[in-house]
Amino acid sequence: MTTSHAHHHAPAALAPEHPPRISVSRLLPDVYKALVRLDTAAREGLDPVLVELVKIRASQLNHCAFCLDMHSKDALAAGESVERIVQLSAWRESRHFYTAKELAALALTEAVTVLTDGFVPDEVYAEAEKHFEETELARLIASISVINSWNRFGVTGRLGPGHYTPGDHKG
Repeated sequence: MTTSHAHHHAPAALAPEHPPRISVSRLLPDVYKALVRLDTAAREGLDPVLVELVKIRASQLNHCAFCLDMHSKDALAAGESVERIVQLSAWRESRHFYTAKELAALALTEAVTVLTDGFVPDEVYAEAEKHFEETELARLIASISVINSWNRFGVTGRLGPGHYTPGDHKG
């Protein structure tokens, strides 16, 4: 049995599933630039790979294909492995791929991102407090909040994946 695939996907050759709707960056450049500055300030001092894992996981939960494309590529460019990126959607079943600190960050990311499930559970917050000093934890919470904002712009505006190159954007 062969495992080769006959299909090759070339994003640039594909028409978008849905046409883009609105460009916040074009219409409200001050808002866009403020969010970029907030993102930069939030992640200062955090491990860049951990930040990308958090951004990928939140983007998975929010179904933001544009941000998934961007942050998966940024994670790879920062030295992250394909295996760990692929396993993120099932991190609870793939805990051995991640450090205790990363697991705490992923649990917090899910709790902050999916607020419809209720408040951020005390045990999730307490676990994060064990692995992050206070300022670092505040930065992590800010980074989670910022990626959720980016996701909402991306999903609402129907930004299409497949055209991002690492270094193109710092959001």
